[in-house]
Amino acid sequence: MAQPSTLEYTTLSERAQSVVDNLIPPHDKTEAAAKKFAHVKPLPPNKDGDTEVLKGVTFTHHFAYGPGDYERVLWHYVTTGPLDGEPIVFLHGIPDSWYQWHRQLAALSSKSYYCLSIDLKGYGQSEKSAGDYRHEAVSEQLYALLTDVLHLKSFNIVTHDRGTVQADFLVAKHPESVLRYGRGEQHLYHFHPSLAPQGDLFRDAPYSGMFLDPVKFVTFCYTWITLRPVPDAEMERTIQEWAFEGTAKAVPRYFNSSTFRQEWIARRSPGGLLERWKCPVLIMQGKESKTQPWEWYVDARKYIPNAKDVKVRFIEEACHYWPTEQPELTTKAVEELLAMPVD
Repeated sequence: MAQPSTLEYTTLSERAQSVVDNLIPPHDKTEAAAKKFAHVKPLPPNKDGDTEVLKGVTFTHHFAYGPGDYERVLWHYVTTGPLDGEPIVFLHGIPDSWYQWHRQLAALSSKSYYCLSIDLKGYGQSEKSAGDYRHEAVSEQLYALLTDVLHLKSFNIVTHDRGTVQADFLVAKHPESVLRYGRGEQHLYHFHPSLAPQGDLFRDAPYSGMFLDPVKFVTFCYTWITLRPVPDAEMERTIQEWAFEGTAKAVPRYFNSSTFRQEWIARRSPGGLLERWKCPVLIMQGKESKTQPWEWYVDARKYIPNAKDVKVRFIEEACHYWPTEQPELTTKAVEELLAMPVD
């Protein structure tokens, strides 16, 4: 008979506890942010082959079906850079989309990397229908897209937040395909449930309606856990990406299929995910992250014993959304990952 896990939560430091005590932003602050962006209108859906220019670089939109849910799963992804360049796959978090990484894609594609940024299943313009929304299952569907459909033999993977949860499984189960892992903004070895109140909030989103207003939801997230201001144009685009039809109904399926505790157990258990990572790993965390205390990542090497190398890079003067809060520092961190030897 199965038994409850005996893993123990990590006690918060006095500093981290003081952050938790003031974690949720005041209502008037989130309301003011929502009013500022009340004018934002949804974008029309893209078509396969559409292009747009961002930061002086041309991005191409793609749609492809991959296997999954006993039938097939539709994926939307965006590419830039030479097709014969070393691939980097980018996975976003909530409430984001492929667009979260557009600055890094622009910078790295100009250095001859082939960059792919994917809308996770349920987000943006990817599949929204009912199906298996366990992170482990979706990671296998994502891997099938990359290898069976896009024919990538090996690739780097760079992630943030919810995308990191899926990549944790992918990197563990398919070490032969992953050159390097840039792991961003997610609990690793330590965890305490007081740092993840969003688990319950997002689980109940279908009933509370929390996800239904794109402006209110996106501005709530960014008001909650940012340190530095995000450019208005980028906030507007993030809202528009969340506003694609079906996102508000699809994303809660993840939070009803798994919990933060279950993710933590999957990493920490004997023979679990952390022990199965083999490639070089760069842990990327916002130095001022409210939900993941920086102190918990300093000794990351000893928690990932079988990786070829493990480094930690704190993104200074940034909180949770450092790809948009500190884009230049984020690009430098990814470049540090790409410099890590694989042989």
